[in-house]
Amino acid sequence: MPNATADAISWWDRARERHENLRVAYFSMEFGLHERLPIYSGGLGMLAGDHLKAAAELGIPLVGVGLLYRGGYFRQGVDTAGRQTEDYQPVDPEAAGLVREPISVEVVVGGTTIEAAVWRKDVDSVSLYLLEVEWLTDALYGGDREHRIRQEFLLGVGGVRALAALGIEPTVFHLNEGHSAFLQIERLRRLVADGMDTGAALDRVRRSSVFTTHTPVPAGNEVFDEDLVVRYVGPLAAEAGLGERELLALGRAADDERGFGLTPLALRLSSSANGVSGLHGEIAREMWEWLWPGQETPIGHVTNGVHLGTWLDPALAELLRSAGVRPEAPPGEANWEAAREADPEALWRVHAAAKARLAERADIDRDLLTIGFARRFATYKRAGLVFSDLERLLALPVQVVVAGKAHPADAPGKDVMQEIVELARDRRTQGRVVFLENYDMGLARLLVRGCDVWLNTPRRPLEASGTSGMKAAV
Repeated sequence: MPNATADAISWWDRARERHENLRVAYFSMEFGLHERLPIYSGGLGMLAGDHLKAAAELGIPLVGVGLLYRGGYFRQGVDTAGRQTEDYQPVDPEAAGLVREPISVEVVVGGTTIEAAVWRKDVDSVSLYLLEVEWLTDALYGGDREHRIRQEFLLGVGGVRALAALGIEPTVFHLNEGHSAFLQIERLRRLVADGMDTGAALDRVRRSSVFTTHTPVPAGNEVFDEDLVVRYVGPLAAEAGLGERELLALGRAADDERGFGLTPLALRLSSSANGVSGLHGEIAREMWEWLWPGQETPIGHVTNGVHLGTWLDPALAELLRSAGVRPEAPPGEANWEAAREADPEALWRVHAAAKARLAERADIDRDLLTIGFARRFATYKRAGLVFSDLERLLALPVQVVVAGKAHPADAPGKDVMQEIVELARDRRTQGRVVFLENYDMGLARLLVRGCDVWLNTPRRPLEASGTSGMKAAV
């Protein structure tokens, strides 16, 4: 899809009167920009990557901040027993279009001073800055709890310091999930060091922070042992005028529980918070209402979306343009009503061509109705539900294509995947069930464009939003 920068800047110029000095720093543990840069694992990273691309098209002054994982996220294989195997391949930053910035940042991590390199990936007018420490940013979501807190401390604290070293002064900090929440402690420290008292600094940090929560169950929110937090974050908090008790209170998950939660920390230090769908907003307000006793819970919702330029088939985009649609245009200017004028036979030819490309990759029958199911293997997503009445399914003229990865530590998710792999190898299915390994963005584009039906069967309300269906819908 052509770049919409010219239109997007004019859109921002029209909107900027209300936010003349806006500069957003968007922090996320993962970003999904392209399969050549595998620093994403699922929906959180896909959203973050699409967020940057959309901001660039709209001309919004935004920078992204994340980590460069030299081992990336694993390449998936399947062994003879149908079990997932994981292989971490080194990421080549230059080959992925990254540029090394002529700066580095120092962060004290558990009493040891480390130096982080800073890389830049340009997404049109938006820059994504990625921090790297060879032994620490080795892989996404790898290692034990201590390794995780080190990574997240580097993301938050090192990210703020990298922006300062680059001369970037955000007016708004947007935390995409709680992983980066320690950035708020670093911001407090900097304000106190500049002469502001701790109370005023807390207020300043809150007023300039936005938090997006993605997790609709308490167990899915990041919680660390208090001893770990004191060891890694305590010295920084002390420089911000926070004692150990005050620091732990900011992250306390509940009055009667031990543990330091990054979601409570982010909520307490943000003036605006949102879930990622209408239902998830309701669930989040119920989950966290105890943080504001006797008050209305200040958590809204902004439904997740997808970047059309990434997921819309280029041939379909051209067909829509010929009908008068401008799919690359800013909101309100795309003229989607004109899609009704597109030639139905031409639409079918575009879809048939996309299905043929999928059939070549997946070795499926292009004449059968093809149902697609591709996403992370988490048990609540119920990948095996469609196979619960296999005899009935096989009596229908359909085929099912499945893809996805299970987290390396998710044994139940791996079990679900193994059952589907075994089913795909079973003679009874006669090729009507296909499992495609090593799901990534490239395979996702083939699937969402080439499948006839997209299946989404999560257990309600455990799916916070679910964007794969949006990609298939376009």
